Amino acid sequence: MSIDPRYSGEAAWNLLTEWTASENLRKHALAVEACVVACGEAEADRLALPPEQRAELLNLYSTTALLHDFDYERHPTQEEHPFVGVRELERLGWPESMRTAILGHAEYSGVPRTTHLAKALFACDELAGFLTACALVKPSRSIADVEVPGVRKKLKDKAFARGVNRDDVIHGAAELGVDLDRHIAFCIQAMQRCAPELGL
Repeated sequence: MSIDPRYSGEAAWNLLTEWTASENLRKHALAVEACVVACGEAEADRLALPPEQRAELLNLYSTTALLHDFDYERHPTQEEHPFVGVRELERLGWPESMRTAILGHAEYSGVPRTTHLAKALFACDELAGFLTACALVKPSRSIADVEVPGVRKKLKDKAFARGVNRDDVIHGAAELGVDLDRHIAFCIQAMQRCAPELGL
């Protein structure tokens, strides 16, 4: 199995931490990664990929999720994010499929989401942030105590986690072709598997 070390998870993490000092933004990248990789695992199962192709696909899903917002701390405006980051990724030789998916996760970019990777990133990005917020208001501050009915209730509360775009959460699941409740449960489980790294 040969994943180019220049485009490995370790390389993606190093690039993320070089550009992003905020612990919260780093944890957001890890939360999105957990959800996107779980989507990738399901897709690899559906396609019955042999081990080497499966590993390559999961590496692509992992690194795309880790780097989707890596330029946000330095370039938070809609004029710059994610365009500055994508230009840097192109300069460094990261795959076009990754770059296109990262452009597509910003609705205002106008880049259509045509691949499963692009749809998974969009479907998981805002939701992972919202699930983190749901966990942090629990007495335990734990993702283990987050349940789908509570998440659905908080989605209707516009005052809660105002920065999360509810339309993106709803449309993301629809684009991915999954029921919203099932997608929420799926992402909760994915984040529970790496709760210590997420601080949840």
